[in-house]
Amino acid sequence: STGCAASTDDRALPNDHPLDVNAMAAATNLFDQRLELDAQVALRPKPFGALAYHFGNRKLVFLRHPDIVRVVQALTEHDTLSDTMRACAIDPARWPSFERALTSLTESEMLHERHETDPG
Repeated sequence: STGCAASTDDRALPNDHPLDVNAMAAATNLFDQRLELDAQVALRPKPFGALAYHFGNRKLVFLRHPDIVRVVQALTEHDTLSDTMRACAIDPARWPSFERALTSLTESEMLHERHETDPG
């Protein structure tokens, strides 16, 4: 067999258990996370959106739309990413593209999960 990861041939899977993609997505749903911009990241507004520069890992990322900049800047004002998206009036039809963009920002260490500190 010449099965690969993109194959629709069930025999191409490396084990007997089918992947439960929905369960994996639910367990790692980005929209349920509490995200924030890393403290070492600076945003520089531009006509197309913004530049994000990480002073720690020296990565430079283009935020290609003002709406994504608005969402990133509002993350700490809301409990979850989905709350932020609703507060910024982002049409739910656009959420998949935002998920891809924000996943890329987390993978490049521009964003990370926010952990609240106990005030006591």
